Amino acid sequence: MSLWLLYLLLSKATMTGFSGLGSLPSIREDFVERHHVLTDYQLNAAVAAGRTGPGPLGLYVVCVGYTVAGTPGALIGFLAMITPTMLVIPVLRFFLRTAEHPALRGSIRGLLLAAAGLLISASLPLGRSSLTSALPVAVAGVSFCILALTKVETVWVVAGAAVLGLGAGMAGFK
Repeated sequence: MSLWLLYLLLSKATMTGFSGLGSLPSIREDFVERHHVLTDYQLNAAVAAGRTGPGPLGLYVVCVGYTVAGTPGALIGFLAMITPTMLVIPVLRFFLRTAEHPALRGSIRGLLLAAAGLLISASLPLGRSSLTSALPVAVAGVSFCILALTKVETVWVVAGAAVLGLGAGMAGFK
């Protein structure tokens, strides 16, 4: 895959995603389904690597670029990640003047719902490739419940899941 095509695809994904993982459906479609330069496992690893460190939620785009094309790909991923930010400043000035218009508010709500649906549709295949036995399913379910129903910080849930997974792996559970 050429670096130019890599930039275009990652830029398309970051410009159409409305949150950190909002670009995931587009990235999965382009890199796993259409161009076959990543597997679901590699995409899972890139997302995990990008989400474990501090920084923006969309940082996994840099990891995707690195997985596809090494260090030049990581640089392309970084450029694609910051492109929307550099373009949003003039656009934001315009929208702040018209933000109270009912049609614009309705459009934004519709776009957010569409983004949520796309995120769910991309998460299902990734979940299928990660949740391969009862233990990962249980850890994912308990983690979701803790995050959804309590005020426990995400870092503690991730740390607890990691300790549980390492302990289970060392004990021979899969």
